[in-house]
Amino acid sequence: MALGTAASMLSQPLRDALDRAQTQVNSLILGKSHEVRLAFVALLADGHILIEDLPGLGKTTLAHALAATVGLKFQRVQFTSDLLPADILGVSVFDAARQMFEFHAGPVFTQVLLADEINRAPPRTQSALLEAMAEHQVTVDGTTRPLPSPFFVIATQNPVDLAGTYPLPDSQLDRFLLRLSLGYPGEDAERELLAGTDRRTMIASVQPCFAGGEFDAVRDAVTRVHTSEALVAYVQSLLARSRRHPGIRVGLSPRAGLALLRASRAHALLLGRGHVVPEDVQALFPHVAAHRLVTDADAGGDAAVAKSILHSVPVD
Repeated sequence: MALGTAASMLSQPLRDALDRAQTQVNSLILGKSHEVRLAFVALLADGHILIEDLPGLGKTTLAHALAATVGLKFQRVQFTSDLLPADILGVSVFDAARQMFEFHAGPVFTQVLLADEINRAPPRTQSALLEAMAEHQVTVDGTTRPLPSPFFVIATQNPVDLAGTYPLPDSQLDRFLLRLSLGYPGEDAERELLAGTDRRTMIASVQPCFAGGEFDAVRDAVTRVHTSEALVAYVQSLLARSRRHPGIRVGLSPRAGLALLRASRAHALLLGRGHVVPEDVQALFPHVAAHRLVTDADAGGDAAVAKSILHSVPVD
């Protein structure tokens, strides 16, 4: 496959629409262009995002802004200790007049689902999302129902207030393509935010940047972004290093490597390239790998270990 730019895969109108979409979300989430790009990476790569951050830093705004900008249906679920799987998936209710059960779809039947404070719910409720995130379908009362496409989960959890929470199991964490943190805005961005229009008002007036099946065409273009044999070998070296790196009890699986390659293709497309370079992998590796690693208590944190792995593997 010949190398080239993303222009060879995207028509100019699609390229312009993708650029406008990123600009529009950046106008709503001020001073967080890197995090906004990561959100688009996950959305284009058919993945999901876990945001670990404090309340009030724009997690809900990011989810709303993405959905409105791309033109996707949006639902928000506040996870609590008494939330049941049926509250997410839906429930079958008996219709006495028709003498049959009728399924009432839950909020998971959407395109962008904000699972707010996901670790507040018990494991049984958390697991209700496993099939949805992995297979884009849910099974209720023995019947499997497909979810809309695209299906994109943005889950949040507070890394400080851990009282009354249930840590996400490894199988659940592995379903998230990326983990990121928004953090506090910079001084200039915060001043503009405080002095400007309320973000909810701005989102309400947002117009989608894509029409018809345009966004699906952009997602399809991601699969055609070229990855060379040398690039795949580099990713494999990162996986192998994670399995023997000091301080790691469980390294990265082949599924993590596939996720890294998929995200790297989306990252390259967003930057206008039709092929992946090592810099794409390096930009994404900590966000793809850290939450999948099982580290020793004295290893210094999974994010630090992920960066150490990245720095220890040379690019040939």
